[in-house]
Amino acid sequence: MIDVKETLNESEERMEMAAMFLEEQLARIRAGRANVAILGGVRVDSYGQMVPLNQVANVSTPDPRTIAIRPWDKKMIRAIEKAIMDSDVGITPENNGEIIRLGIPQPTEERRRELAKQCNKIGEKAKVEVRNVRSDIKDRLKKAIKDGLSEDNEKDAELELQKLHDKYIKKLDDLLAAKNKEIMTV
Repeated sequence: MIDVKETLNESEERMEMAAMFLEEQLARIRAGRANVAILGGVRVDSYGQMVPLNQVANVSTPDPRTIAIRPWDKKMIRAIEKAIMDSDVGITPENNGEIIRLGIPQPTEERRRELAKQCNKIGEKAKVEVRNVRSDIKDRLKKAIKDGLSEDNEKDAELELQKLHDKYIKKLDDLLAAKNKEIMTV
């Protein structure tokens, strides 16, 4: 027989994963403000191995429009610059022999709208995942009635599941609203 509490915990865990996915994806979208997360996917060739940028250099934001990358080994500057150019960051690095700087340009109004659309598309994917979790668990609860789960327990579990669904959809909406506000702020 199905354990209702365990099933609901599993559904909450899966919904939380969707929220974490959205948060991670939104952090990588460049909104005109320096954010080290936009370099999260950059991999650097370090002695024949592809490693994340933050393992070969210190990445910081000295001001709202600049990301500074200070390699631990000065010989890595060329490899880091090449990795940034090859990535989808879309910013040309400048170096002074010690530090690589990325100047974050102010996005145009059109670009802001595109970024907002991109965020909403990612947000919709996360919402679909939350809805899919709800649907899967509902189906599982319906099948559990045949295995001996009482209808009252199933209805209670469904109500609890709907509350979880609503909570996570609201969380996703809040994340999207915050990111859209960040993008549209000049």
